[in-house]
Amino acid sequence: MTDRPRIIYKLVTRGEWEAVRSGGIFAGSDVDRRDGFIHFSTAAQVAETARRHFTGVPNLVLVALDADMLAALPSLVLDTASARNAAETGQLRFEASRGGESFPHLYAPLPFAAVIGETDVALGPDGAPLVPKDLAS
Repeated sequence: MTDRPRIIYKLVTRGEWEAVRSGGIFAGSDVDRRDGFIHFSTAAQVAETARRHFTGVPNLVLVALDADMLAALPSLVLDTASARNAAETGQLRFEASRGGESFPHLYAPLPFAAVIGETDVALGPDGAPLVPKDLAS
């Protein structure tokens, strides 16, 4: 994808994020490991992802990541099926998902070195995460 965003985003709980800090890599949440890749969102997709999948989930962190660094990762993979997919198309793939939109998926563990920022995300009165509106892309 030639017009790939420079920055992509991952919502995680504070507990998941602290595990990344101490271990240096993130192998994904339970959902990511089940699906065989790590789910990300572009700046334009984060708010809807937060609303759909994280409403009512406290202690969230929005992690900003260098998409170019993730695309250049060596062939470290989450499982055998992912190894086949990553070898065919690269570690960071933009694939059709919700409503046919193209979402970034990483077929490798996420290294802490790709992190370029983090923001705590509070919940609004309705329980929906309050994602910053001025995200870089």
